[in-house]
Amino acid sequence: MKYNRFLPLLIPFIIFVLFEVFFFNAKAIYAVLVFSNLLIFFAITQFAKASDASKNWWNFLILPMLFTTGLAAYSVLFASNLFVQLLFIVNLVFLYFYLKIIYYYLVQTNLYKNLSLENISSFGNLLAFFFISSVIYGLQSFLNAPIWFLAVIAAATAALIIYQTVWANGAAARSAVIYVLIGSLILVELAWAMSFLPLNFNAAGLILTICYYMLIGMIKHHLLDNLEKRTIKLYLSLGIGSILIILLTARWM
Repeated sequence: MKYNRFLPLLIPFIIFVLFEVFFFNAKAIYAVLVFSNLLIFFAITQFAKASDASKNWWNFLILPMLFTTGLAAYSVLFASNLFVQLLFIVNLVFLYFYLKIIYYYLVQTNLYKNLSLENISSFGNLLAFFFISSVIYGLQSFLNAPIWFLAVIAAATAALIIYQTVWANGAAARSAVIYVLIGSLILVELAWAMSFLPLNFNAAGLILTICYYMLIGMIKHHLLDNLEKRTIKLYLSLGIGSILIILLTARWM
């Protein structure tokens, strides 16, 4: 398809328009999410078809689909129209840069910049994890959803995001499974424990995201075979310090 180069701009714009439909008609959220993810699927598959190195192309779908779905669900928790529009713009910008990088990675390989995929995956997964974590605690606060159901969502989200991050950083499938199992178990246990704290959903989601950041940071250093005691202490001190600041300044329910 000779028009592949236009997809990184066209697909995010169409999804932005779909999100505006959802903004003015909340009942359309499920249809909008289905069509949005189908558009992402279409773009990635077109890039894969035009590529000679498209093995495991489905891995490229995980991040944009989680990011878009999580952001849409997160926007439902807010009454501020301005903030919701800002979230939609964030999704537009992220999808543009992500699809552009994937286009370069798979099709125009001579234009691909080293570590671009790893960098945008780290940034996007962090935001996606925050969106979905906050939604999980928002469901608990506003809908009194059962904890076991929220734990299932947290486990699936953690597994997919950790896998995508580990895969983007070049880990083999067998070793990726080990990181996914251990990392998901740790994060789900933390999410379960935090569900009993009377915290605002944003604060709870942010704390869990910081835990994810510490965990995934140490995993990436382990993949690079340079995980040292100094690195572990740095992540733990920054993470625990940030969590303490949030706990001391957050508004408790």
